[in-house]
Order: sequence, then structure tokens, then C-alpha cells
Amino acid sequence: MPNDTPGLIVPPLTPFDSELRIDEGLLQRQVDYVVEECGATMVVAAGVEAQEYACLTLAQRKWLIEKTIEFVDGRRPVMAGISHPSFKVAIELADHAAAVSAYGVQILAPLRPFGGAPDSADLIGYFTRILGETALPVMLYLNAGPGADLSVDTTVELAKLEGIKYIKESSRDLSRVSRLIQQIDHAGLARYYTTMQMLLITLELGGSGATMPPPAAAIGRKLITAYQQGDIEQARRLQQQFSRFPSQWMHHGLTPVMKAAMQWLGNTAGDPYPPYKALAGDDRQTLEDYLNTTDLTAEETSHAQR
Repeated sequence: MPNDTPGLIVPPLTPFDSELRIDEGLLQRQVDYVVEECGATMVVAAGVEAQEYACLTLAQRKWLIEKTIEFVDGRRPVMAGISHPSFKVAIELADHAAAVSAYGVQILAPLRPFGGAPDSADLIGYFTRILGETALPVMLYLNAGPGADLSVDTTVELAKLEGIKYIKESSRDLSRVSRLIQQIDHAGLARYYTTMQMLLITLELGGSGATMPPPAAAIGRKLITAYQQGDIEQARRLQQQFSRFPSQWMHHGLTPVMKAAMQWLGNTAGDPYPPYKALAGDDRQTLEDYLNTTDLTAEETSHAQR
């Protein structure tokens, strides 16, 4: 990956058809949107929960990785998601990622498959086994909830493992984020990325950037550009747009909110995988009303639609 700092890593949403197959045509439009309109510096394939990869069979995950790489078509490096409680399955996915020319792989720090939080030795053992079987750069994905809630010290220890080159941090904890930027990014262990609510403070603290789904990433790209140009007031104004979006509607889940926003833009990614429902009624209307006050515009889909 080029040493662009700050960076914006974007996972295209996964569209499904009426038979719950991945809609290939809509997927291509989603990929084009994150490359052309969000200005992603890296694309994630089947790697985060907003992409609904956990709803897919192993064969479907491999297909989604392959198709995403095909549709990106060399415009950006692609990080393939290989998260799985079994290190053997993760290695199988890593082998497939390498075979279809992924730049690297992203792995969620897992919970114990039989329940409970893993300790540091569990996690070091898990990642050491995977790192020993793939030559691809690894992005350590930290998201407490679907994955393990790591301490700062354990996170730093994992960042020291040879092969872990990137870290995606989902925490909104400023104390944690600021310390890890110092101990990981500034220390040269790995490049450290946060998420949309932490984007501006991450840039100001010297982190590497953030990862976020579309269309939030379109706002993120405008914010990064303003910051790079020294327009801090503009960057602050854009960061404030994340104060309500998506948090006000997060009781529905991130995926339904982002899919509703993409549909509002005219670049549909379909509905969430059932039984989970799309935003509707008053919540849908208040979201759309708020989006009308942001820097997202329907014109942003024009290139992706062509």
C-alpha cells in the first residue's frame, strides 16, 4: 500500500438479491463508489460486520473477496477479510486471498469459540499460527462485541508480531486511542487507523487515518482533504456531521443505517440480510432529513452509476 498519510480504508456494502445471493451488478456499483467518490486509499473485501460477511457461506465469502478484487481492478490495494474463530479456516481464506491477488488480509481478534474472553497468550497463539502460514500483510481488526476486547498492553504485544502491519481500532475511547497511536504508530510497529467518530482527533494526534463504510466515507474523504489543506475549520465542521450520523439511528445497527443512506443517495445496496430489517417510517425520514443537512449529495453517485 502506498504510504499515504492520512489514509481512508473503505469496505463496500454487500447487496443481496431476492434469493439472498450477492447481487453482482450492485456490488460493482458499490465498489466504484468507494473508489471514485470516497477516494479510498484501500478497499476491504468481506472484512467488517457492516459487510454482513458473517451471513455468508465460506464459498460465498471467497466469491465476494474475488469479485471485489476484480471490480477494484488494480485501482486500489484490497485487504481481504479472513476473520474466523478457527485459525485453520482463516488460513484457508488467506490462501484464497493470495491466490486472487489480495494485497493483504484483515483478521478480527476473536472471542474464544467456546465462550469467554481470550487472554494474551490465546491471541498471540492464534495470530502466530496464521502469520506463520501467510506472507500477506495483516491488519489486526479490533472490535469489542463481535470480537475480543483487548487491553492496551495486549494490543501493543500483538502489534509487535512480524507480519501485522496495520491495526483497525473501533474504540471511541480517546485515552486508549491516543496511547495506542503513540505506542504503535509513532513507535513504527504498525499503521494505526480508527473510525469515523475519531477521525479528526486521530489526524491531529498523528494516527494513520480511519476506516469506515460508505457513504460516511464520502464525508471522511472531504474531512481528510480539508485537514491536508490546513482548513481546520472546515475539517471541524465535517467532523460534527458524525455527531448524529450514524449514532442517532444506531439502535437499528450500522448496516441498516448505511444501506438506507446509500439508497437515499440513489446508489442502492439493497436491504440488510434477513431477518434484520431496513430502516423505515419516522426513523427513515429523520435520517434522510439529517442527510440533507450534510455534505453528502446525490451527485456523488454520478461517476459510480456510469
